[in-house]
Amino acid sequence: MVNEVKQEKTKLAIIGSGATAIYFLKHLSDAQDFVQTSVESITIFEKSDTLGMGMPYNPATTDIYNMSNISSEEITELMESFGDWLRLQDDETLRALNIFERPIKDSEVYSRIALGKYLHSQYCTLIGKLRESNLTVVELPRTEIIDIKPKGVNLEIIATGSGKETLLFNKVVIATGHYWNEDDKPNKGYYASPWPIHKLLPKENSLFNFTVGTLGASLSAFDVVSSLAHRHGKFVQYKNGLRFDKYENAQDFKLVMHSAEGWLPHLQYEQRNAMREIYRHTDREQIMSIVDEMGFLSLKTYFDTICRAALIEAFTKDNIPSIVEQLKNPTIGFEKFVDMMSERHEYFDSFEGMRKELVGAKISVEQNRPIHWKETLDDLMYCLNFHAELLPAEDYLFLKKKVMPFLMNVIAALPLSSAHILLALEEAGCIDMVAGRVTVMDEDGNGNKTVIEIEENDGNFKKYEYNLFINCAGQKDIGLENYPFKSLIENNMVRKARAKFNSVIAIDQLDSGHSEREVFVRGCDTFLYTGGIDIDAAYRIIDKDGNANEKIHDITFTHTAGCRPYSYGLQACNATSKILVDSWQEHTKGHLRGDIEMVSQLYEENADL
Repeated sequence: MVNEVKQEKTKLAIIGSGATAIYFLKHLSDAQDFVQTSVESITIFEKSDTLGMGMPYNPATTDIYNMSNISSEEITELMESFGDWLRLQDDETLRALNIFERPIKDSEVYSRIALGKYLHSQYCTLIGKLRESNLTVVELPRTEIIDIKPKGVNLEIIATGSGKETLLFNKVVIATGHYWNEDDKPNKGYYASPWPIHKLLPKENSLFNFTVGTLGASLSAFDVVSSLAHRHGKFVQYKNGLRFDKYENAQDFKLVMHSAEGWLPHLQYEQRNAMREIYRHTDREQIMSIVDEMGFLSLKTYFDTICRAALIEAFTKDNIPSIVEQLKNPTIGFEKFVDMMSERHEYFDSFEGMRKELVGAKISVEQNRPIHWKETLDDLMYCLNFHAELLPAEDYLFLKKKVMPFLMNVIAALPLSSAHILLALEEAGCIDMVAGRVTVMDEDGNGNKTVIEIEENDGNFKKYEYNLFINCAGQKDIGLENYPFKSLIENNMVRKARAKFNSVIAIDQLDSGHSEREVFVRGCDTFLYTGGIDIDAAYRIIDKDGNANEKIHDITFTHTAGCRPYSYGLQACNATSKILVDSWQEHTKGHLRGDIEMVSQLYEENADL
């Protein structure tokens, strides 16, 4: 018989109050008996003015013209669905959220600000519910945590707000969300990220009568495009589509997106099952059965055993027999599959390609015809994400270099309304795409301009100058050296995430994109640093010696991407926080280790995962 772990009630600190923290609170509120017996208080720290919203959805950060790229039917429900919450709002409120049409549709994509207001309302309801259960909940906006220190059996949190303050807790959940560590250079017109987007907008009574550049053609790049376009002209709906008319005094306004491959994102598509499931196409028993004697789950085995059959079924439903026949060939593996699907999305003119793909995307969405292969691929990678510690280092390298760029282009789909805006801008001659690898030059002799160098497909190099250039390539994993809590580093309480190579590898065999500093040897084994910090499957941080810390959990995606490389979006926020709450409960019963063999039992037992 396993004895329950006897311990004092938990004084819990949550650092951050965005989407992952909100879902964490939701799953705590659903576990009322556990909370009543195990939790004394919850203190929530938020560095911005408003708790329970998150950076991407906060009016202080985003713009009324920025779309959320996720519909109500794709959002794991909190106290009520996004669609139901919108239906309760009056017309004036909806107009302020850039929503002008009723009825509200669960399949429609609405503004980021609308989603932020929804998340905030759900957060407030959850806080009220927790307080009704006689739990002490303390909310501290405008408070940034600058360090976490061990203090006997407790943890000392150093906070800055109205003044510097030290508080003691015995459990900390880190959910800090988005982070950029590169500085803007406004004197050069260079911005390291689009956020907050208001910093990019022209001042009152002025316009950008010049060309603006973006690094990347991602959804964030489109946010920049949309915000700037709406301030330099107007979009007019007419019977054949959307037209963009530049303002008279902004005739030289133009946008140029720089993308390595020259790709625009895939478009929004209808799904049969909008919610991802870890074990939709397999189960725990099958996953564990294909782990080899060295403890590795290879991508080749995963693709051959689980992905191939699921994708064949999906492409059959999508009536794409050419891909079905290719997948039936056992020599076609993951890399060749990615190449085949990428080639289908490659166009000499990416805007013309989007125009062609828009026809099929509209049919999919408007006639409720799922595109099964995209949905299936998303499920398969979601499953792999929550078993990623089983991958050998060789497969991590392949995943990051080859698979992830493809997935981000396919799965992070552009809403149809956004596609219409892009195409209207292209027809008006206001936007271009330039393919090629970009290097931002560190040149001091160009006054107030940013200079970039493009390595073109033919190997030639070309330079561009911009008065305004925005890096929209997305946030990078936070390395240990940039981890925000220095005392955890100094006390060896965190370490870099790593994966072991399956085979003997010489450092000089790595491609030029990986340095010797990313590889290290322990005994007879060679390891790769995979980015971010190390955690176990229960999201406990791992110390220098490989021991899990039961008192500190980190569920920030940029911190944990080396262990959970495909954690994106609100569904991953929900799953991550659910796994944390369930594993915490199991640990208090003495039932849980933090390894994947044990935690994956929670995946199988929980219908919400």
